[in-house]
Amino acid sequence: MNSWIKASLFAALFILTSVGFSAQAQSSQIPQDPKVRIGKLDNGLTYYIRKNDQPANRADFYIAQKVGAIQEEPSQRGLAHFLEHMCFNGTTHFPGNQLIQYLESIGVKFGENLNAYTSIDETVYNISNVPVTVEGAIDSCLYILHDWSNDLILDPKEIDKERGVITEEWRTRMSAGQRYMDNTLPVIFKDTKYSDCLPIGDIDVVNNFKYQTLRDYYEKWYRPDLQGIIIVGDIDVNQIENKIKTIFADIPAQPDAAERVYFPVNDNKEPIVVSYKDKEQTNVMFNIYSKHDVVPREAKGDISYLQYTYAVNMITTMLDNRLNEIAEQANSPYVYAGVYDGSFIVAQTKNAFTGAVVCKEDNIKAGIQTLLNEIERMRQHGFTASEYARARANYLSGLESSYNEREKTKNAAYVNEYVRLFLDNEPAPGIDFEYTIMSAIAPQIPVEAINQLIPGLLTENNKVLSLFAPEKEGLVLPTNEELVKMFNATTNSKLEPYVDQVSDEPLLSEEPTGGKVVKEETNTIFGTTTLTLSNGVKVIVKPTTYKADQIIMSGYSYGGNSQFEDSEFINFSNINSVALIGGIGSFSNVELSKVLAGKLASVNTSVGYLTESVSGFSAPKDFETMMQLTYLNFTSPRKDQEAFESFLGRQKALLANAEMNPSTTFGDSIRSTMYNNHPRTTRIHAADLDKINYDRVIEMYKDRFKDASDFTFILVGNIDLAKDKPLIEKYLGGLPSIDRKENFIDRKIDTAKGMKNKEFIKKQDHAKASIFTYYTGNTDYTFKNKMLMNILSQVMTLVYTEKVREDEGGTYGVGVQGGISKLPTEEGSFIINFDTDPDKRAKLMEIIYREIDNVCENGASKKDLDKVKESMLKQYSELLNENGYWSGAIDEYLRNGINIVEGYEDLIKSITNNEIKAFAKDFFGQKNRIEVVMISPEEK
Repeated sequence: MNSWIKASLFAALFILTSVGFSAQAQSSQIPQDPKVRIGKLDNGLTYYIRKNDQPANRADFYIAQKVGAIQEEPSQRGLAHFLEHMCFNGTTHFPGNQLIQYLESIGVKFGENLNAYTSIDETVYNISNVPVTVEGAIDSCLYILHDWSNDLILDPKEIDKERGVITEEWRTRMSAGQRYMDNTLPVIFKDTKYSDCLPIGDIDVVNNFKYQTLRDYYEKWYRPDLQGIIIVGDIDVNQIENKIKTIFADIPAQPDAAERVYFPVNDNKEPIVVSYKDKEQTNVMFNIYSKHDVVPREAKGDISYLQYTYAVNMITTMLDNRLNEIAEQANSPYVYAGVYDGSFIVAQTKNAFTGAVVCKEDNIKAGIQTLLNEIERMRQHGFTASEYARARANYLSGLESSYNEREKTKNAAYVNEYVRLFLDNEPAPGIDFEYTIMSAIAPQIPVEAINQLIPGLLTENNKVLSLFAPEKEGLVLPTNEELVKMFNATTNSKLEPYVDQVSDEPLLSEEPTGGKVVKEETNTIFGTTTLTLSNGVKVIVKPTTYKADQIIMSGYSYGGNSQFEDSEFINFSNINSVALIGGIGSFSNVELSKVLAGKLASVNTSVGYLTESVSGFSAPKDFETMMQLTYLNFTSPRKDQEAFESFLGRQKALLANAEMNPSTTFGDSIRSTMYNNHPRTTRIHAADLDKINYDRVIEMYKDRFKDASDFTFILVGNIDLAKDKPLIEKYLGGLPSIDRKENFIDRKIDTAKGMKNKEFIKKQDHAKASIFTYYTGNTDYTFKNKMLMNILSQVMTLVYTEKVREDEGGTYGVGVQGGISKLPTEEGSFIINFDTDPDKRAKLMEIIYREIDNVCENGASKKDLDKVKESMLKQYSELLNENGYWSGAIDEYLRNGINIVEGYEDLIKSITNNEIKAFAKDFFGQKNRIEVVMISPEEK
């Protein structure tokens, strides 16, 4: 083990004994959470089982594999990922597509609740939110995990069909970032397995491998000693354990199996430098990696590992704060900069302290130099006590919140914890232990101890420098030699220590006068209390116990930027970005983050087309802070010319090359076609930014928030109305009120009617056709119509998945989204979009439109309609325990008079196929369709 890691882990033991944890320190081992059952079968398969009723009557079933793309031979490149796809295309107990069909029949949606991922070193499959009260669901999910482990069919016909799907996934993913990885990994990881290990693999291999080659990979690497079963949910632990022992016992052990090797990463004395330019890359990015050893798996079981991860967390948090502070300066040399410590790019066997910066094109070297300087400044001088106090306060506040929510923790959180325990031996002691020990240890760890870890993260050798930039004429980039020279010069320089500017001013310099509740009403529909304040503000309060440490807030009034003329587009379209760029009250945004250290409270305001709104959240103990922030957001936007100049510089850099990204061109074409070039729908270009009038933007913002008399606030969560009512009166009751009577103005941002088509060529690095189809139609905004549109979009998703993805292998996925808007006019919309091979476009579009005609004439199949209904009913029962759902339901009722809670289940069950057919025929029959196609043709 590296000596600096040894030293840090030893220091943790010293701290433990010094703060009175002698009992734990004697063993120094992190205990396993007693609420999780862990076992191993004779064949080597490991299992983790936990009882948890969040949500009730649901369970998650996972299988994690300690294998991934790194196990592939050259002739198998891409087959780890291909095999993941095949797990959904036929198993012994679920041949063909029966696996997906069965799970969707009980409300488990493919892609949402049923999914998988393949990475370099691991492959993980999940069946989530399974309704365990459905007869046979538990056994069926266990047999699916069993078959994924050992009983795939790998039918040649299914393999050939899936080649097309994966080719289209490759096509969709192929981007500047993907090409950067393809071109730089062979240099960064020269002479190692990681030089060519990305899961998407070699597309020639994917399209031409022999069937046996895939079977060979499966038989060699999918085996019980490398597999972990994780089951968490509202289940009987003993029953599940017995079932696992029975169902998985027939999977044979492989005592002579190939060794699972964790491949090393070579050390380097001189810096490795890579530069790559791409025609679709929109900005200049620089990364510096300081490679260092990982903590060995066996050492992660020691309590001192918790202290080590805490210290690294503190280091990255504090340096990020410094870099964010520089970004706010008027002449900031970069758009963004940040750091993290973790796996070295794609390698699990080496970590790296990584710095990243997005540079301005006219000051590339300065951006890189600033990042290098701040990392070196940290190395030379460490951090100050005041910086550390704030970072620690935020950490402890988050830890306390997790502890407070310990009885409300969702299945997914536990599953993710146990997946990492199995794959990486990351400790899973449970929040009770972690809170108890870390809330005692963290306050005892001085900043000097944190600073002692820095040299080990910034090793003397093992440096990697990378530059990723647009390929464009006239752009001058530093050479590889210049990058090394800059780095060496920085490490040999003497830098001044960081000076932390800290204010001891209170959040509010002057307390508001406040108001009083003049009317209090109880609403039995949602179990709410409505407070009408003396300034006209209405506050709807719904106390809940769904989460112990959460109160969420929303608020709105009508007007929005529709109150401003189209000619002021450049100003009102930037209100949300610019108005509060200088902070609020007496504090800049940097200063505000310091003042709020240790608080779980946040507030955001925004001005949209039709409304001005506010949103926020807090822990119950920080409710007053949320109220104070709300008051300041309404009354005290702070002008800061330096912050505004910084914003302009960063935004210009971000927008300078936007057109190099094909998706920008595609989006421009879609908007111009949909809205007939309406001035409110144009994209802002870099040259437009100088037209922003900062004073006018602040004036507009103040205009929208100077009258709270027509605002309605919604508060949902663990709120104590008796205790918090005086705070509501003081801060929300103290908001300005002029009793202005206004509504929104319809600025006629209407969607083009009739059948419109636009097709254009946009040369890209590879052949691709991107298709966007948009239907609109007059549709009454009713609860039933909203549900009909929802069902229709889900049904068509199922249809296109089967017809376009699976049968034709024509795309990775067809996106379908339908909805109905009420304001400014009642209108339905329906979007279909996907990417494909240009040569397949005509045939696939024929299928797309044929299926639209089919649903208009025949409706949905019983099978698809039943699946969608089951999923909606299942999701509804889960949402009833979410604060966010109730906030949205109350908002919908207040704005539109629709109760989306009462009668939901009866409505969904009652909807017939004839109603789906009639709805589709009426909507699509209005023949308002826009089709935009962007084609990058195949090079001949």
